[in-house]
Amino acid sequence: MGRRVERGLLGACAAVVLVLGACQGGRSPELPGATSTSPPQATATTSTPPTSTVPPSTGPTSPTRRPTSSAPRPTPTDTAGSCPTRIPARLLGRDLTTLGTPRKEVALTFDGGSGNEAVASILRTLATEHVPASFFLTGEFVTAFPASARAIAARHQVGNHTDRHPDLTTLTSSAIRAEIRTAAARIKGVTGRDPHPWFRFPFGAVDARTISVVNEECYVPFRWTVDTLGWKGTSGGQTRSSVIARVTRAARPGEIVLMHLGAHPTDHSTLDADALPQVIAELRSRGYSFVALSTVIGPAP
Repeated sequence: MGRRVERGLLGACAAVVLVLGACQGGRSPELPGATSTSPPQATATTSTPPTSTVPPSTGPTSPTRRPTSSAPRPTPTDTAGSCPTRIPARLLGRDLTTLGTPRKEVALTFDGGSGNEAVASILRTLATEHVPASFFLTGEFVTAFPASARAIAARHQVGNHTDRHPDLTTLTSSAIRAEIRTAAARIKGVTGRDPHPWFRFPFGAVDARTISVVNEECYVPFRWTVDTLGWKGTSGGQTRSSVIARVTRAARPGEIVLMHLGAHPTDHSTLDADALPQVIAELRSRGYSFVALSTVIGPAP
């Protein structure tokens, strides 16, 4: 009798523990601006050093200090269980500089962080030429220029370029998450489009830790094969012809082209928009077609 009572008490205790455990298994608090689908903050181990390096600055607001990428590359972490779009393991721990295809395909990409002066011209050219493109927008951009953001998202793929365009290598991991999640909430609120899983680092400033955080937030970072330098403007020694020449000289299967949506702050030039029709014509004459970045991962959820 004593042993049966003891076994009964032990079974009851175990049931209580299971119930308490289930009650305590809720979602952890999210950072400001977080979406309801935020993944757990996994800690990645490290292995070999990253192969990507930080190129020259990509806009008039670039910081004078350039980060290094001496930190080791994190071991890829499978985020499929928590992400709205499955990220292939081969893309984790990387800042992609090409589409990774042997086909003669080019991705035209545009960053929107400051002004919208070239948006109408760029969208008109893309529509006339029936060319898809990918746009990386900041939260501040979509808030300041909601009509432009909606016009872009109505026809083209939209990615996350953070909320305020900071150098992420200078921020804590929690601050990086807040930047990414706030931008995503603003982009979705204004355009109705989820920017997952496409991301671009402001200034191209990147290291192994920041890539790991971006991956954990269910994004794949896309760099570029060539920066047109159109953002430097005529006052920076650039011209419409120099933009065209840089893109065509760098032409290769899977090329990713970086352009911008704003005008130069002092000379007010919009060289990327001005050069775009000829850039498209020159690449087509060389046998290239145009694709969005979704060809690498797949469409958004």
